[in-house]
Amino acid sequence: MCQNPNEHPINPSHFEGSLEEKQTAQEVEGGFAAYTQGMKFFDPHVHMTSRTTDDYQALADAGVVAIIEPAFWLGQPRTGLASFKDYFASLVGWERFRSSQFGIKHYCTIGLNSREANNEALAEEVMEILPLFLQKEGVVGVGEIGFDDQTAAEEKYYRAQLELAKEMNLPVQVHTPHRDKKKGTERSMAIALEHGLAPHMVVIDHNNEETVKSVLDQGFYAAFTIYPFTKMGNERMIEIVKQYGSERIMVNSAADWGISDPLAIPKTAALMKIKGISEADIQKVTYQNALDSFAQSGQINEADFIHGLEIDQSLKFNGNTVLRGGQAPRVDKNSIFIR
Repeated sequence: MCQNPNEHPINPSHFEGSLEEKQTAQEVEGGFAAYTQGMKFFDPHVHMTSRTTDDYQALADAGVVAIIEPAFWLGQPRTGLASFKDYFASLVGWERFRSSQFGIKHYCTIGLNSREANNEALAEEVMEILPLFLQKEGVVGVGEIGFDDQTAAEEKYYRAQLELAKEMNLPVQVHTPHRDKKKGTERSMAIALEHGLAPHMVVIDHNNEETVKSVLDQGFYAAFTIYPFTKMGNERMIEIVKQYGSERIMVNSAADWGISDPLAIPKTAALMKIKGISEADIQKVTYQNALDSFAQSGQINEADFIHGLEIDQSLKFNGNTVLRGGQAPRVDKNSIFIR
């Protein structure tokens, strides 16, 4: 949950026991799942490499049927090309398998993140291998790319990757900077337009109240990250949907190795329902818009996951399994699909 961003400038994304939060809490009956029964969700930005199998199970239980995992910074710099190769390979390999073991369809975007674009010698090497990985099955876009400190090197490799996206006809997932966000967002959009990308092929992520109008007015998709303390709280998100509607707006969790919540989407959907947002609008911002934007890659077929994946935890990936000694595999014999 969140607050008026002007009330506590040190911590603009979260309530600290406000009167409104306490009142809402008294009105809520049970947990968030009581309000989201039967709903399905698509998280277009979640870093599951950083999460546990318990998180996958919680996502499945909450109705999340598909996710997109963008390539990103791991918390410390990579020191060589081999580590990028292994990481990209894990996104199209092991992580995709791990997700399937809990009935969730896993896609990813591949790119050189803005922070590591500042190591130009290594960035040049990474650019050489990107086309190979962008052609892999399950890769639905170039991302997440853009600006962090808004340096010349970041701009250089942002432009280069926009050209790759255009050449391969893939959507782009743009990381907007945490500092000087409005300037960085406007700069990101201007450069994308300069390179001839159609706005509907570009998802501008990590928006807030300062950036949303311009992003939507220029025809881009506007993604919002519900992330404790640092980005957006879900009550602020509700006010945005009330003001701007649900067209080209999507919600994500960006859950990673930091203090974050992979259940941010179903929790936001529950609060939207409590606050009177229509189910049609909830469905658009928590599922449909993500599907529509990234399906432009040609890699997403809703029929592959809308009725659930067949789960067979007796399967292995390169000899590995999500199970450990003595754990019984779950094998779903009730799937409607025969493959």
